[in-house]
Amino acid sequence: MSTPAIANAPAQEGFGPPAGGEPFLLTPGPLTTALSVKQAMLRDWGSWDGDFRAMTASLRSQLLELACAPAGEYECVPIQGSGTFAVEAMLGTFLDRKSKTLVLANGAYGKRIADILHYLERDHVTIDKGDYMPPRGSEVTAAIAADPAITHVAIVHCETSSGILNPLQELADAVKASGRKLLVDTMSAFGAVPLDVTRLDCEAMVSSANKCIEGVPGFGFVIGKRSALAASKGNAHSLSLDLFAQWDYMEKSGQWRFTPPTHAVAAFLRALELHKAEGGVAGRGARYRANRDALVSGMRSLGFETLLADSWLSPIIVTFFNPADPAFSFTEFYDRLKSRGFIIYPGKLTAVDSFRLGCIGRMDAAIMRQVVEAAAAALADMGVASAAPPQSALAERAKLAA
Repeated sequence: MSTPAIANAPAQEGFGPPAGGEPFLLTPGPLTTALSVKQAMLRDWGSWDGDFRAMTASLRSQLLELACAPAGEYECVPIQGSGTFAVEAMLGTFLDRKSKTLVLANGAYGKRIADILHYLERDHVTIDKGDYMPPRGSEVTAAIAADPAITHVAIVHCETSSGILNPLQELADAVKASGRKLLVDTMSAFGAVPLDVTRLDCEAMVSSANKCIEGVPGFGFVIGKRSALAASKGNAHSLSLDLFAQWDYMEKSGQWRFTPPTHAVAAFLRALELHKAEGGVAGRGARYRANRDALVSGMRSLGFETLLADSWLSPIIVTFFNPADPAFSFTEFYDRLKSRGFIIYPGKLTAVDSFRLGCIGRMDAAIMRQVVEAAAAALADMGVASAAPPQSALAERAKLAA
């Protein structure tokens, strides 16, 4: 649906510089948004009003369609807060206190799932693959065979601490063949990487407004099996993060239990219009892949090296090693890129020094080539002769990837 505040917005918009001299955000969310997405937040909405209830209903139904989720079999439950709030809500609601979860980790966000389960006092074990490699289906099969108490498997679809795109269908097939239930954190991939919840047969998946749909921060959402959601009453550890209670209230009243992020919802509905106009998941994913390819090619031409092999590079965010040249300083590099209109992301790795450049948001390949030009100028200003990484970092990558 179109909100009245943006009724005359164009179906699609270009990729020029953000309004008001804003920098481009080369981050995995928050990210650079379209002007009409920002404009959608210029109107106030009554949270109990029928117009806003209709907006919430539209949001839920459109997200089910994006996830290829049959209405009646799956439900979409939005939840206030950041993506991590929604992840915790999913885990706390869909996992009862007798469950045991196998967490597949290869970066900061897989480890965060394990941290959440520790706080929730839900039994769990972890397969930690480090920063360079994905978990594989054979490992899941072996882990479940060795520990029949495992009831669920949790996986991050795209691990943005490294930029790795995990082989979700392969992992889902292994989980299903073992008779266990799958929970998917597809926070940074949903909307740009194809995902069919029925083909995955996942119990639930979680994502956020301010990722590949290109909305603004304010809420996340969980899409889960209706049967599992209905059976989850009493599982939640938290009043505000109880997805069953949120769903039950929305079904009865059409309203959020507590004050909703009204402006973020309005912005998200406009973002969904732009997403559809671009060609949906296929169109959005194609642009992001073109962004990644232009970025990686250009940065490598300057001497930078990616953390990951090409086969595991996601179209969401790319991690690069810091140059070995002693003249390189990440803080100065960051500031110089910011002065040229680009805000980047530090690395989240423990083994090596790195930084990350996002490929998502209201940007195209031409803008990514401008990023490369800005990086080249920053290196020149800093007196960096070579952007090549230290040999020790390459050796560490080779060792951990072996």
